[in-house]
Amino acid sequence: MFKVLTLNNISVTGLERLPRENYEVASEVQHPDAVLVRSFKMHDWDVPDTLQAIGRAGAGVNNIPVDDMTIKGIPVFNAPGANSNAVQELVLTGILLSARNICQAWDFSRGLEGTDAKITKQVEAGKIDFVGFELPGKAIGVVGLGAVGIKIANTAVSLGMRVIGFDPKITVQAAWQLSHQVEQAGSIDDLLSQCDFVTFHVPLIDATRNMINAERLKSMHDDVTILNFSRAGIVNDEAVIRALNSGKVRAYICDFPSNLLKKSPKVITLPHLGASTTEAEDNCAIMVAEQVKDYLENGNISNAVNFPTIKMAKIPGQHRLTIAHKNMPNIIGPITNAIAKAEINIIDMLNKSLNEAAYTLIDIEAKLPQLIIDEITAIDGVLNVRCLK
Repeated sequence: MFKVLTLNNISVTGLERLPRENYEVASEVQHPDAVLVRSFKMHDWDVPDTLQAIGRAGAGVNNIPVDDMTIKGIPVFNAPGANSNAVQELVLTGILLSARNICQAWDFSRGLEGTDAKITKQVEAGKIDFVGFELPGKAIGVVGLGAVGIKIANTAVSLGMRVIGFDPKITVQAAWQLSHQVEQAGSIDDLLSQCDFVTFHVPLIDATRNMINAERLKSMHDDVTILNFSRAGIVNDEAVIRALNSGKVRAYICDFPSNLLKKSPKVITLPHLGASTTEAEDNCAIMVAEQVKDYLENGNISNAVNFPTIKMAKIPGQHRLTIAHKNMPNIIGPITNAIAKAEINIIDMLNKSLNEAAYTLIDIEAKLPQLIIDEITAIDGVLNVRCLK
């Protein structure tokens, strides 16, 4: 019986992928094998010795101490792309709200007083203050061409916009999904200098923190609209407010309210609604639950942010050794030597690495004695060892 602790409310549709005959799933579980989490901040959380996996029902993992988990040999799974349509729809909503001054016009309409006849006169006199513009021919820059960025870029093309993309780490698979009409920017500054809109879909890391700052704002189009539905911190709020006040920036739409932003009439802030749809929550929970289940039961890894993707067909009746270890020379030899010492035959083996971490699956014909498992665990560079039936 595997124990799974939920640190946030996780979609029931996803939890149903963990059958109750094999899994105990609850918000209060002692000695959990796995944790499912959404926004709970785990940096100060006491990690149980029993923990084998973390599943983040979403894309970002800033709330999880990933490096610490890697050292412990614990994969951190996420759900890339599962909420991409929800985020895309909200970004497009932000673009349209801004282009047509919808929020400002709505506030104006809600403040009208008097008889209907007087309101009609006020409407006719006041609507000139909310004249907007149409999207065809406008240029939008998409920074980050992952699952969300690709959807936004392709939809913007269909709306008749000129689309410029920038992602120095775009995968071949992602590139195949991108419309051929999307232009490639040579750098982030090249992109920013050409766009009427710019939207960000990148993780918050040192390289992306304050990506939009006072210096970069100077090189951007006058009257530019900035959208941030990625992470707070990618856009420097103080610099954008100054640019809004000076007239350099037309509007700022983001998912991260603050005291500074909420006071500006040119800012639309939403309460972190990017993935807040029933469909997205279900999709994220399903994806991460299935990934954690496959890891706990079979040792396979997919969509872990800190360990390589690795899958090996599991033959019934055989035993499987899973070893998380550092990516270093001469580590596989001592492992196989220890197995040979027990006079147990290796049926199949697969090894993969990702940056500083590596992971090895070994199928063996019989169960390893605990003494040999302890010997493998003690090998320099080995982080975590499990023996699966």
